[in-house]
Amino acid sequence: MSPATQTRELASREGHGIQVTLLWHPNENALIVSVEDAHAGRGFQLAVAPDRALDAFYHPYAYAA
Repeated sequence: MSPATQTRELASREGHGIQVTLLWHPNENALIVSVEDAHAGRGFQLAVAPDRALDAFYHPYAYAA
């Protein structure tokens, strides 16, 4: 199995052209919040601690600052 297939989507939400996804990479035991802004044509990813994952999922721009 390739690393890409090991990635698991834990949560996803979309609104106003912004897609936010919480991903878990079990091989590294890493959590990532991925943000894609369709209007701006760009996005970013944040590595987050397990105890902050849901907060970062709901408030990714606060964690990106």
